[in-house]
Amino acid sequence: MGLTRADIDHLTRCVELAEEGLEAGDEPFGSILVDADGLVLYEGRNRVAGGDSTAHPELAIAQWALANLAPERRAAATVYTSGEHCPMCAGAHGWAGLGRIAFAASAAMLGSWRREWGAAPGPVAALPVNLVAPGIQVDGPADELVPRIRYLHFRAFQESGRRPAPVEGT
Repeated sequence: MGLTRADIDHLTRCVELAEEGLEAGDEPFGSILVDADGLVLYEGRNRVAGGDSTAHPELAIAQWALANLAPERRAAATVYTSGEHCPMCAGAHGWAGLGRIAFAASAAMLGSWRREWGAAPGPVAALPVNLVAPGIQVDGPADELVPRIRYLHFRAFQESGRRPAPVEGT
């Protein structure tokens, strides 16, 4: 399908939520759930700084959707997210019966950036959503938002105590 102007607008909001998370001392990830009519049903950002490493917005969306939406409405909804779902969140998305995913930056991009900066790998493999939850329509990345997401993750990396050389364009 590819990303539309409306998709980019929703993904821009996800990036704003990611920035809010970073400003609050958390990891820079933000996500929203939008129904088939374009109504934003849920907004969230990472909240792992409190010690719960599973407090991802995509997981919260799946849990909220299961508690609040009929299966047909879940299947017709789109989850927009600043970064492609991790395997935990992709699994929750699939089990919840949610519809399409649109992301600003891919898991492969984040992994590549982290390696470039000398960061330790994450605790789980960075797998594409469809390896975990086959059959879900996935669209992204949003090329115009990638530099902004990259910068947020670079800032998060810097603030974690490691201080690599500045990244070009940041």
